[in-house]
Amino acid sequence: MKQALEGIKVLDFSQLLQGPYATQMLGDVGADVIKVERIKTGDIYRDMTFFNKWIAGDESPCFMAWNRNKRSIAVDMKSEQGKDIIYKLVQQADIIVENFRPGVMKRLGYGYEDLKQINPSIIYCSASGWGDEGPYLKRPGQDLLAQSISGAVMTSGKENDGPVAIGTALCDQVNALNSVYAILAALFYRERTGIGQEIKTNLLSSAIAFQMQDYFTIQNLGVPFERPNSNIGHPGNAAPFGMYGTKDGFISIAMCPWSKLVKALEDDTLNKYDDAQILYDKRDEIHGEVEKIIKTKTTQEWLDIMLSFDIWVAKVNKQSEVEFDPQVKFNNTFVEIRHPKAGKVKVTNIPFTMSETPGEITRASPLIGEHGEEILSELGYTEEEIADLINVEVISVEKVK
Repeated sequence: MKQALEGIKVLDFSQLLQGPYATQMLGDVGADVIKVERIKTGDIYRDMTFFNKWIAGDESPCFMAWNRNKRSIAVDMKSEQGKDIIYKLVQQADIIVENFRPGVMKRLGYGYEDLKQINPSIIYCSASGWGDEGPYLKRPGQDLLAQSISGAVMTSGKENDGPVAIGTALCDQVNALNSVYAILAALFYRERTGIGQEIKTNLLSSAIAFQMQDYFTIQNLGVPFERPNSNIGHPGNAAPFGMYGTKDGFISIAMCPWSKLVKALEDDTLNKYDDAQILYDKRDEIHGEVEKIIKTKTTQEWLDIMLSFDIWVAKVNKQSEVEFDPQVKFNNTFVEIRHPKAGKVKVTNIPFTMSETPGEITRASPLIGEHGEEILSELGYTEEEIADLINVEVISVEKVK
């Protein structure tokens, strides 16, 4: 074995972000991920982009970010011939991942109980917005909505800002991680028992779980978190924890003994705040006093000074600057791969290393149904049968022109 999940086959019925990120992670460590897409149009994310800009004319950067290391087959899932193809794929599969609204896969004939009859050892993961039962069952589930209901939008920004959305689809990504966590646990259990199982994850539960420190405090101490009116970095933290403007940018300061920071700032008048409760109660006032001093020097000057005192400090990077950060470059965080239509594209690398079974990026995101003929051939279909399925539009295959 060259990769940890080599020999594991995943059928990916998911779209947009949370499901595709989960299956991409499985593909990064060796699983054969077959993305089952809608005929001709594919994943909904293929039609979405930022700034109305596309890669190679019509490829979505949103889709390409979450769908590497996969093969694509585009199938009419409602047709009898399409169902036959999918059921044959299920016979060979180890894992199924889907994130349709609850009940959709069951209505199509692809629910857990349906597919369990075909493959009793299947591991079936459904990722939804709110869960598969309850008062929000028929509501659309999406990252920003989960941020809102979970309270996450009230943890960033300042008191007078109103709700502030987290600037990335964090709920989707955390739920993807939780899905993979559950899938790998289920795989381990199946290795020991031969028994598959159904897994259900949802955005709301994951959004609340990643705030567990906050909720543990709120529910057990009965103290609500109130956001500050300065750039203190967390509603529950005291000064100096937060962001500060310098002469030419920003730095962040995390936990550090107050006396040590006073020495670095060379202002003994700040000693009057050297008390844990005062540092919390007067954090907005303190932030303002500290920032007045920090604005007198450049970011690099403060980094040199504060690091010499072993203060936990960092430069605040704009996203456009991140790839040039020395540690980011050293970690090989961004790499180039080749896309069948776009040529060379930059992607974020696999974010961990493994000594015996390292992950590998072997494929860019697929075109719609790009591997349909290849996958059907593996199922035993002849060239003539595959050509017929294309002609009657049971499958569609996009090729590079």
